[in-house]
Amino acid sequence: MSETAKRFGSNFKGFHQPVVDFWRREVGAISSRNFSNRFSASENLVLRFEIYRKLEKHKGCVNTVSFNADGDVLISGSDDRRIVLWDWQLGKVKLLFHSGHGNNVFQAKFMPFSDDRTIVTCAADGMVRRASILEGGKVDTCFLGLHQGRAHKLCIEPGNPHIFYTCGEDGLVQRFDLRTEAPTELFTCQSAGRRGRNMEANQLNAIAIDPRNSNLFAVGGMDEYARLYDIRRVQADGLNGFSRVTHHFCPPHLIGNEQVGITGLAFSEQSELLVSYNDEFIYLFTPDMGLGSNPIPSSSVSKSSGSKSESASSPKDDSKHSVPLVYKGHKNSETVKGVNFFGPRSEYVVSGSDCGRIFIWRKKSGELIRVMEADRHVVNCIEPHPHSPVLASSGIESDIKVWTSTAKERATLPDNIELRKRTRRGWMYNISSPQELLAHLFSLQSRSSMSPEREGESSTATGRELLDLILTFNDQSDVENATEDEDEDEDGNSHEDFFS
Repeated sequence: MSETAKRFGSNFKGFHQPVVDFWRREVGAISSRNFSNRFSASENLVLRFEIYRKLEKHKGCVNTVSFNADGDVLISGSDDRRIVLWDWQLGKVKLLFHSGHGNNVFQAKFMPFSDDRTIVTCAADGMVRRASILEGGKVDTCFLGLHQGRAHKLCIEPGNPHIFYTCGEDGLVQRFDLRTEAPTELFTCQSAGRRGRNMEANQLNAIAIDPRNSNLFAVGGMDEYARLYDIRRVQADGLNGFSRVTHHFCPPHLIGNEQVGITGLAFSEQSELLVSYNDEFIYLFTPDMGLGSNPIPSSSVSKSSGSKSESASSPKDDSKHSVPLVYKGHKNSETVKGVNFFGPRSEYVVSGSDCGRIFIWRKKSGELIRVMEADRHVVNCIEPHPHSPVLASSGIESDIKVWTSTAKERATLPDNIELRKRTRRGWMYNISSPQELLAHLFSLQSRSSMSPEREGESSTATGRELLDLILTFNDQSDVENATEDEDEDEDGNSHEDFFS
């Protein structure tokens, strides 16, 4: 580096204006890679996000969106049980096919180093499937494994074209190797604390792998603890998953709170764990915040009243290092909502909300910097582009929004961030058949008449739940009865020369 570059680099140290960084790159004061990272993480770009395209082809809620490694193809899955591969820049469908699932598709991802020809999926029918894209755009799908109940999420071992993990409402965590015929059942996650007195399975909603150490993965579900496991310690030996947890993570004020659960997990590039709670907030844990292999007993901690904490950043009895950073402002009561990082070094935290908006916070400070109007209803998924300042979002609506930093003016936060009228979907309701509707009605009736906790409770609450279920089913019935598009061939595939 020249003396001039060094001198001016020192003078401009700490500045992040694009013009300054452009000049520093040209004179050799900043490397091209560092320039790209600084540019992609620029808050100026975040404040200029606007909708670039709306991708419309699905006939139901879009539950998953994900970019391929190159970032030129976006994959989506929906309640209509179809998978769509998009050229998102042109807004065109590259390939459309039926997933083979009998119920709502919850997750769909490309396997690494497969030339985007291998896709793995999981769904509300509990099945885990693989789709192989053949020459000419034909697709062959096959069954890989099964969960007893919905299979909400899967995660892929970074850089491995063969290994991925799944979790489901049966509490089971499975490891799949595409080179073998059957998955490995690792363990069944069990509830902790009072809810675990009968050692029942903990219904799992989320699973994520640490990008810096692929031996570590975390799961979260219907209790307050995010659990970190080391695959080297996990053996399929019939023992329960509770005894093999490396660490439990939970904000101090939520320990013992039986009203919360985890809907989303994500690891940062620094191995921090991001955890999103229903009816609560989002928290960021550093690796040293773990509570060990056995969580703090509920009896030793004053039980939470169930109300939201005024502030998670200044508890009375906890040291500074044990308290996670908190991100507030969004609403997470409806559906199973994800959470994610944005930026080449995970500089921002992003989440959807029940109000149909996208929320963006600075990771380091927890400060809310952007609220974007996205959908009329719930936004569930926010997916960052692998190497460009681009976001994809989806939710209860049947389209996908792609966001780029093209707005002429920098956005500002609204004076009052007020929630819109909530939808009628409960955060775990996803009724897809008359049989499932009847099962839920029977369950509600049984809880109302037999559960000691509901003795003396007015029947109006149960009535509202019944109405919500019926309306939810009616909203989805048109999706289940939808016919396939006319442009599909006899194999159920539709494409525009996918390999061109």
